[in-house]
Amino acid sequence: MSELPTTAMMPQQEIDWLSLAESLGKEFAARDIEADETDLFVADNIAKLRSNGLIAAGVPIELGGGGASHADLCAVLRILGGYCSSTALAFSMHTHQVMVATWRWHNQNAPVDGLLKRVANEHIVLLSSGGSDWLQSGGTAVKVEGGFVVNARKVFASGAPAANLLLTSAIDRDTENGATVLHFAVPMNAQGVAIETTWQAMGMRGTGSHDVIFSDVFVPDAAVTLRREPGKWHPLFHIITMIAFPLIYSVYVGVAAAARDRAIELAMQRRTDEHLCYMVGGLENEMMAANLALGHMISTATTSQPGFNTTNQIMTGRTLVAKAALNVLDLAMEIAGGSAFYRKLGMEKLFRDVQGVRYHPLREEAQRKLSGQLALGWDLSNN
Repeated sequence: MSELPTTAMMPQQEIDWLSLAESLGKEFAARDIEADETDLFVADNIAKLRSNGLIAAGVPIELGGGGASHADLCAVLRILGGYCSSTALAFSMHTHQVMVATWRWHNQNAPVDGLLKRVANEHIVLLSSGGSDWLQSGGTAVKVEGGFVVNARKVFASGAPAANLLLTSAIDRDTENGATVLHFAVPMNAQGVAIETTWQAMGMRGTGSHDVIFSDVFVPDAAVTLRREPGKWHPLFHIITMIAFPLIYSVYVGVAAAARDRAIELAMQRRTDEHLCYMVGGLENEMMAANLALGHMISTATTSQPGFNTTNQIMTGRTLVAKAALNVLDLAMEIAGGSAFYRKLGMEKLFRDVQGVRYHPLREEAQRKLSGQLALGWDLSNN
């Protein structure tokens, strides 16, 4: 794991976050190809985010952070996604946990100020296993005196090499009322926690999305922050959905925008004909669709309260962003022609990276089922 910085941070509320993202993004772009070609985690870029205050950007000013808004951080991630998609995606996994805690502190008076102060003062990086665990969770938690012993494998843990604290869950099956999912935080340097370097992937190769292995890890009772039924929607997951997915999908829109810009640049170097104009027009349509769907997700997160209706709006937006982003890359590859097949052009990397948009929950089948249930007036209280 990266060591925490010891240098003093500049007052974060004075930072222009979007300009900072542009400046850092241009620097990160130079390392993007190396990370892709070697499967190396973008550790230096995450260190730069730390030293420039972005790790704590979403923490409220009152708790020592930068006070950046949810919409601002969506814009930051979109910018970074166009320069170095791996950095942006890994950073989004930390950022969404900060912003969920910030929302809960502002709106529910939740006791998360200790965590947020640690992010602001110690610049810790948070790691999540939420995407792979989702509602069901995985791993076992066995009750012992004073806590639980946890054994688990948490996959797709983006940003694992730089993380300091893993927010995760496991299942306690030895309860009178059936299986119970326990949520807790574990330091990445805790005894029994290890990273297995499994991340050799099609795209997003620099995210360090390795497996985190729990081998008889002791989790004290006091560390358990939530108990819930597995496989069922819990109010916390409506908050996570509302806050996290606009941030994560901003990255993919940034990737699509970079491909769009590159395709337009290449098209302008060719002799214009009606077919080329037709393809470029289609590209513009799909880019607009991605931007509109993402904008709806962000505005929903800004103006709504968590619940099934909001979750439906966010997850529908997630499906529409995914389709549009994939279509942008398909058209960009067509417009670039055979040259897009060469790695040196960079288009095929963007094509590979955007494929990750398919795999975050809720995938389209589950999203359409939820939307259909709500449209038909089904009772989802037991879901």
